Amino acid sequence: MQQLPRRLTFLTVVAIVIGDVIGSGIFLKPATIAQQFPSMEGILLLWLLAGAVTLMGALTNAEAASLFPETGGQYVLFKHMYGQLFAFLYGWASFIVINTAGIASIAYVAAYYFDYLWPLFRFDQQTEQSVSLFIPGLGKFYMLEFFGRKAMTILIMLLFTIVNVYSVKESATLQRWLTASKLVVVLGFIASLFIFGSNTTPTDPLISSSNLTIVGFVSALAGIFWCFDGWNNVSFVAGEIVNPEKVIWRSLFIGLSVCCGVYLLFNLAIFYVLPLNVIQSSNFVAAQAADSVFPLWGGILVSAIVLFSILSAVNGNILSCSRISFSFFKDFPVSQKLTTVRTGSQSPSGSLWANTFWASALVMIGSFDMLTDLLIFVSWFFYGMSALGVILLRSKMPDVQRPYKVPLYPWLPLGFILFSFFYLILTIYADIQAYALGQQANIKCLLGFILVLSGLPIYFWKRRKEVGS
Repeated sequence: MQQLPRRLTFLTVVAIVIGDVIGSGIFLKPATIAQQFPSMEGILLLWLLAGAVTLMGALTNAEAASLFPETGGQYVLFKHMYGQLFAFLYGWASFIVINTAGIASIAYVAAYYFDYLWPLFRFDQQTEQSVSLFIPGLGKFYMLEFFGRKAMTILIMLLFTIVNVYSVKESATLQRWLTASKLVVVLGFIASLFIFGSNTTPTDPLISSSNLTIVGFVSALAGIFWCFDGWNNVSFVAGEIVNPEKVIWRSLFIGLSVCCGVYLLFNLAIFYVLPLNVIQSSNFVAAQAADSVFPLWGGILVSAIVLFSILSAVNGNILSCSRISFSFFKDFPVSQKLTTVRTGSQSPSGSLWANTFWASALVMIGSFDMLTDLLIFVSWFFYGMSALGVILLRSKMPDVQRPYKVPLYPWLPLGFILFSFFYLILTIYADIQAYALGQQANIKCLLGFILVLSGLPIYFWKRRKEVGS
């Protein structure tokens, strides 16, 4: 089976970290977070907490990724940590929802802002509701709804997939330029709010409001973690990184530090020009902040900035997530075409097209937003198990030379593990409480696990078939 050559340099890997993490979330989540946790100081502390925890997880996982710098990242690591079955469930969940739905949702937000700048085609309401799909536990979805946005979403994914298929080198170059440009544009926007905006005086107390609840804390933290999601994607391309033993942990540390700094500055800038009650009631906080500074063209400015920011996230996720599918399909070959490596570019063209095809199907179904909500819980389960796996590998392979060791071992990984599972317990509690109060139609964490475990019949069928042959 063909392997992928090592061509990703340090700057490219840093660009992948920043590009995959900073996408649409920071522009879309502030209002929801403020509604769930109504305290400016509290929100800033949550961003700091999420950034610190994410960095702990990244530095921990970097030890295993540096020990086994292979294409497929977390999927390959789970095989070494827990065996083939656990790795299969992760690979299955990554393909059917975590990665593909994540790419689809990011690209859809880009299409949303295209629609704002240049209105896209849309059917009338009767036509939109004429074609529907009911998924038990999830609800009813209309496939022709916002058809222009969906078509643009698929077009965006196709264009970036073509770039990745035909040239890994050009895709890496594009990622560096998109990420650098994104940082310049976003930091310029933040600076303009501080320079030209008028300061608003916060009136909310420090974490003392009766409106601050456990459910609100967990929900707000989930939204912030979603903004940090993508940090683990570097391990997916570990088999293509030049000098991975040094590059992986350094790129994660630098990249996530930059992301955390940008997120904190962005929130401080928003709080500087808008009071908390305005943030809570705003559909699009960044646009409202821009309008307060540039009344005539603030919305257009922010839409262009968000669109630019998202495009690097789309490219970075398409590049990195295809490597999980590549390794997954190598172990569980449904078709040889899925593990095709294109001659010349040496790109995993089969897995790139498979991811885009399935992501496009999720776009047309229109269920990817719900599916990604379900898998936030499962993603953090896998993050926690990955950190635990680092400790297990220290026990199973004590004499193996490690090019990078997580600092403050075992306290740093233990701290991340404890936080991960404490967060999972709080999420289960909040999920059940919200369901009992009628605030949501299902218990999302339960449905998330059901989706993951739905791969078990396929796994055992495939194994039985292999034994029989």
